[in-house]
Amino acid sequence: MAKIENKDIIEALKEKTILEVKELVDMMKEEFGVDPSAVAVAAAPVATEETASDSGVKTVVLKEAGAQKLQVIKVIREATGLGLKEAKDIADAGGNVKEGVPASEAEELKAKLEEAGATVELA
Repeated sequence: MAKIENKDIIEALKEKTILEVKELVDMMKEEFGVDPSAVAVAAAPVATEETASDSGVKTVVLKEAGAQKLQVIKVIREATGLGLKEAKDIADAGGNVKEGVPASEAEELKAKLEEAGATVELA
């Protein structure tokens, strides 16, 4: 069997939806008995701090959900893969919706949230 390069795996992951990636993570948990997201979460802040200033990495910050909070919660869930309670908590209290994302993705998410009636800023 040919060895698959890490860059090929990353390219394949870019083409998947959040739900498909979640299913993959669940399969990895079952197959290997470890939670790969725990490693990714632990490593992400280091990469974000190093590259945020020079590579266009942004954080999408929800300031206020606005009058159509249900629509905002739907957008948050779609963009992050969070559960209903977690997305509702962000919509209620405000805060970071998504951290360490490329500027173009952050702009798209900001536009979707604003279309749903939220007040959003990029940090």
